[in-house]
Amino acid sequence: MRTKLLVIAQADGLKTTSIRRWALDKYRLVSLYSRLFSTGMKRKWPVRAYIDLYAGSGFSEIEETNQLYWGSPLLALGVPDPFDKYVLCERDPVSLQALRERLTRFFPKADVRFVSGDCDERIEEIATHIPSEQGVLSFCFADPFDLSIKFSSVERLASRRVDFLFVLALHMDANRNVSHYASPDNRKIDEFLGLSDWRERWQEAEARGVGFPRFLAEVFSNQMEDIGYLRVPFHKMKQVRSDVKNLPLYHLALFSKHQRAFDFWDQVLKYSTDQTFFEYDT
Repeated sequence: MRTKLLVIAQADGLKTTSIRRWALDKYRLVSLYSRLFSTGMKRKWPVRAYIDLYAGSGFSEIEETNQLYWGSPLLALGVPDPFDKYVLCERDPVSLQALRERLTRFFPKADVRFVSGDCDERIEEIATHIPSEQGVLSFCFADPFDLSIKFSSVERLASRRVDFLFVLALHMDANRNVSHYASPDNRKIDEFLGLSDWRERWQEAEARGVGFPRFLAEVFSNQMEDIGYLRVPFHKMKQVRSDVKNLPLYHLALFSKHQRAFDFWDQVLKYSTDQTFFEYDT
């Protein structure tokens, strides 16, 4: 089956989410993984749910060209075998309203729950929208602009059967602000990792020549392993670079409790390089 990984959008007068060109790599990856996940699991799980913690407006606009593309929520709704339920959280009310209107227009029959507000503050509401009965498998996409997500929120969702794909701003946020975050008065990394003693660990790692991005990635992976997820080494996290100076920006890290998810992810990394189409069998 020939499937578009990116979908070009037409202006509709509603708010858009501003992105840079390299974000299209991220959209290709999440688009293809959503397809493989939803199709591959449709006969294995009675209910499949998609969760987007930073859903945006639904339309993303490239700053350099003003070209519009579907964002992650619409890409997930447009998969060949749609998820049974969708939970979409967005903190900006204008963006959320734009997302509502676009979803009503494109996918009027979809079972969608909208959550207004910061995902960390509304995590209990998000969790209540995920069916708690047996036979429910969820895929959660977390794409913050920085290292904002709290590990306590991840733990709350992980109490259900949830696979995660995180965008970890290890370079564009953490590496640029390491001295700021290392201040004892700054709690951002404490909350991101769910640890209060990370500064001591970082000093030891830095003395061994470990860079701050790798340190954070490995500690985060350890934290995920502690709550039952398979360990993901740093080199298995997909790095995305800018197309201006080829600088590293962020990593995409998949976490699951089952190897099958990583088999899907390996297919994603193999086939979603720069191509817009992917051939696969349903």
